Amino acid sequence: MQRRDFIKYLGCGCCVMVVPSCTSTPITKRKQLKIYPESTINANAEKAYAAFKKKAKISKDITTFNMIRRIGKKMEKAISYYFTNKNLKDPTKNFKWEYILVDDDKTLNAWCMPGGKIAIYTGILKVTKNEDGLANVMGHEIAHAVAKHSVERASAAMALNLGTAVVDIFTGGVLSRTRNTVGKNTGVDILQVGIFNPFTRKQETEADYLGLAFASLTGYNLYEGAELWKRMQKEIGGNVPQFLSTHPSPKNRIRQIRNWIPQIRNQFPRIKNI
Repeated sequence: MQRRDFIKYLGCGCCVMVVPSCTSTPITKRKQLKIYPESTINANAEKAYAAFKKKAKISKDITTFNMIRRIGKKMEKAISYYFTNKNLKDPTKNFKWEYILVDDDKTLNAWCMPGGKIAIYTGILKVTKNEDGLANVMGHEIAHAVAKHSVERASAAMALNLGTAVVDIFTGGVLSRTRNTVGKNTGVDILQVGIFNPFTRKQETEADYLGLAFASLTGYNLYEGAELWKRMQKEIGGNVPQFLSTHPSPKNRIRQIRNWIPQIRNQFPRIKNI
C-alpha cells in the first residue's frame, strides 16, 4: 500500500471511530472523545471493586460509614432529580451505587469508580474534619464518574497511542526515540507532561466544579471545599510544580472554588426533601 493510500484509509477509519463518539460532559458541556466502550469500563470497574473489597481492611467505624452513606444517598437522589427536572439524560441511570470505608489512616484518599463504586479512606477524615468537608470530597469524586472521565482517559490513551504509532511510521521512530531520550536524561515523560497532565488537570478542575454543584444541590457548605484544601496543603507539605502534576495546585484550587461559589449557589440551589 502506498503512503498516500495508507493515510487515506487511516483517516477514514479514525473518522468512523471518532465522529460518532464526540459527546459533551453533563452540565459543563465540554466536548469529549469517547472511543472506548463505557460498558466495558463499568464492567471492569465492578470486578475491580469487588476484588478490592476482598483485600482491603474495612473499617468498623459504623458512625462514619453511616455518614458516608447518608451523604451518598442524598447526592444520588439530587443528581437524578436535577437531570430529570431539566429533561436531560441522567448520567447515573445505570449506576450501581456502593460505599465502603477503608481502615487506612496513612492514606489521604477517596475515589469513585465508574458506575458509582465509592471508597473513602480513614486517613482523609483528618482533612475533611466534618460532614460538609466529606460531602465536598465525595461530590468531587462522584463528579469524575458522572462526567465519565475514566472513559475519556481510556479513549484519549487509545487515540494518542494510535497517533504516536502513525508518526513513528513516517518518521522512522523519531517521536519514540525523543521521548525515551528525554525521559532517560530528565526523568520526565514529554507526552505525560505535555499532553496527559494538562488533560487530567482539566478533568480535576471540572470535577471540582461539578462536585460543588452536587454539594450545593444537597445543601452542604460549599466553603468547606476551599477550607479542606487549606488543610490538605498543610498536611502534605510542599507543592509539586503544577505542570508536573496531574492535579491543579491547592492554591489555585482554593482560589477557583471560592470564585465559583456565588455562581454555583445561584445555578444549583438546594433541592428540598432529599
